[in-house]
Amino acid sequence: MEMPPKSPDGSEKSPQELVTSNTDSTLYMSSRSESVWTSASRSKWDIYHKPVIVVSVGAAIFLFGTVITSLSCFLTNNKYVYKMTGPAFLSLGLMLLVCGLVWIPIIRKKQKQRQKSQFLQSLKSFFFNR
Repeated sequence: MEMPPKSPDGSEKSPQELVTSNTDSTLYMSSRSESVWTSASRSKWDIYHKPVIVVSVGAAIFLFGTVITSLSCFLTNNKYVYKMTGPAFLSLGLMLLVCGLVWIPIIRKKQKQRQKSQFLQSLKSFFFNR
């Protein structure tokens, strides 16, 4: 027969207590975004780091595709490989580049809406809490 696990202080805990005590805070922390619950201002890098990374990777892949495609003009061996893979990298890089560039104005619009919403909430609380 198995013995129930003991906690560091020596008391015995049931498996149900162990599961809920360890996972409640972990699930809560992983399911909630910190920015939703705190009104602390975030730096520009915290706000825009994902689209900047997507734009950078897209530009790098696009340039790599340009190089591979231009190799098909200058090199005669493996010419068909370069002609197949070059445009694939070009299109993938262009897709990521455009997605990242479109993402930035979307984030800006959301930030403005969030600021307006916070301002309206403060006005509402000012007038209705009297």
